[in-house]
Amino acid sequence: MKAIVIHAARDLRIEDQPEETPGPGQVQIALAAGGVCGSDLHYYNHGGFGTVRLKQPMILGHEVSGHITALGDGVTGLRVGQLVAVSPSRPCHDCDYCHRAHYNHCLNMRFYGSAMPFPHIQGAFREVLVANASQCAPADGLTAGEAAMAEPLAVCLHAARQADPLLGKAVLVTGCGPIGILCILAARRAGADLIVATDLSDFTLSMARTAGADVTINTGTNPDGLRPYTAEKGRFETLFECSGAAPALTAAIPAMRPGGTIVQLGLGGDMTLPVQAMTARELSLRGSFRFHEEFHTGVSLMQKGLIDVKPYITQTFPLAEAVTAFETAGDRTRAMKAQIAFG
Repeated sequence: MKAIVIHAARDLRIEDQPEETPGPGQVQIALAAGGVCGSDLHYYNHGGFGTVRLKQPMILGHEVSGHITALGDGVTGLRVGQLVAVSPSRPCHDCDYCHRAHYNHCLNMRFYGSAMPFPHIQGAFREVLVANASQCAPADGLTAGEAAMAEPLAVCLHAARQADPLLGKAVLVTGCGPIGILCILAARRAGADLIVATDLSDFTLSMARTAGADVTINTGTNPDGLRPYTAEKGRFETLFECSGAAPALTAAIPAMRPGGTIVQLGLGGDMTLPVQAMTARELSLRGSFRFHEEFHTGVSLMQKGLIDVKPYITQTFPLAEAVTAFETAGDRTRAMKAQIAFG
C-alpha cells in the first residue's frame, strides 16, 4: 500500500508500506479521505513545532475516514463496507489520567502522526489502516470528506466545553483557519449571541462569515478594529484564541470583560502573555488540548444536520498529488481545508 511519509522539512514522499490485518477488536479500513492539519503543515514546513521535532521518518495524518474492509474477532456494531470516521485518539486506559477519564492527557497516548514520543507514532495517511473498533464512529449519511472533518470538529467541541456556558454570551475568535471556523460553528451551536472573528486574511474572514460570525475584522488592514469592543472595560465574555500568535491574544485582552475566559487552542510555540492586564481584568486562561468523547458527538451533530462542514472543504487532491495538497493547505488566501482522496 502507499503512504504519505515525512522525512524532514519539505521532504514529503509517497512510499510503499506493508499492509496490516486486524486483530481482535480491530477493523481494517480502506482510507477514503484525509484532511491536512496545521500540525501536518508544521512537520512539512519546519520539521516539527516548538520542541517537537522529527527524529525519524513518519507517516503523517490524523483527520481521516474510510470504508471498513474486514472485521477482527469480537467486533460488533460495525459492518464491512460501512463509512466510518476514525478517531486518532488511542489512550492506554490504564494510566492515572485514563482512570480519571482525562483521556486526552493519557501518559501513553498513541495519537496518529505525532513526533512527541520516540519512536514516533505513525499516522493514518495510508491506503489501508487498521484501527481499534472503538476509534470508529459510523458515518452513515455523510460524505467521506465530511467524516474526515470529525477530528478538527472534536477539537473545537472540546474547547467549547472548556469555556463557561456560552448561551447568550459575546464570543471573540482570533484566527480563522479551520479550527477558528469550527469554533464559530461550535459556539453558535452552544448558543453564543454575538460572535466576532479576527484574522489577517480576507479569504479566511469570508469563510468566518459563512460560518455565522456576526462581525469579521482584518487586523492587518484594520489594527484598531477591536477598539469599539473595548468600551466600558470590554465586551467579550469568551475568547477562543486559535492563532497561536501572541499579538492576537494581546490585542484581544482590552476587549475582554472582567471575569471573562480565554480558551487557548492555537499551538505555535511559546507565547509571551500580558499577565498584568489579564490579572487586572481577572481573566481566566484555560488551555484546550485535543479531545476524546467529543469525537463521536461531532459525527452525530453532522449527521443530524446541526453542524455543516461542507463549505469549508475547499480542495480535494488525489494521493499522487500529496505535495500539492500540502502546499495548497498552507495558502490562507485560497484554502480552508485541503483534503486528500485515497480511493
